[in-house]
Amino acid sequence: MPAIRFVREGRDVECYPGENLREVALRERIELYGLKGQLGNCGGCGQCSTCFVAVIDGSDADALTARTPVEDNKLRRRPQDWRLACQALVEKSLLVLTRPQVRLPEAKARLAAARQAPLPTGPIAWPTSPNSEPESEKDMVGNDSDEKVSGATANEEA
Repeated sequence: MPAIRFVREGRDVECYPGENLREVALRERIELYGLKGQLGNCGGCGQCSTCFVAVIDGSDADALTARTPVEDNKLRRRPQDWRLACQALVEKSLLVLTRPQVRLPEAKARLAAARQAPLPTGPIAWPTSPNSEPESEKDMVGNDSDEKVSGATANEEA
């Protein structure tokens, strides 16, 4: 699985290819938002521009999907390595700095350490279940009616 290295938090988080960066961060309790974003964010619609992150230059350029027109509009006066987490889908492992507008203590040392350790590449597709064939509707209906009959029989006996 691709891994996202959150530099400020000092954590590596695995995710599936194509997962939304904001959703992964929130699921893992990574704080994306400053005070303004905590008080009022758009919930991932790309309208508030409070979930922006910086992709560290050592990461692959294709680690995230291409910038969307929404991002181009909202981030037009920001550095090119900034992305809206709600608009970015993770394709490969990468390094991310949350809240890049806030000073990072010991920035040079922490960035160097984050770049030094290799990131796992992981699979490039979602896993598939070995029993991925869906049951037919006839089988499902038959199973439901069997359960109802057996349930009625059990109630009649009690």
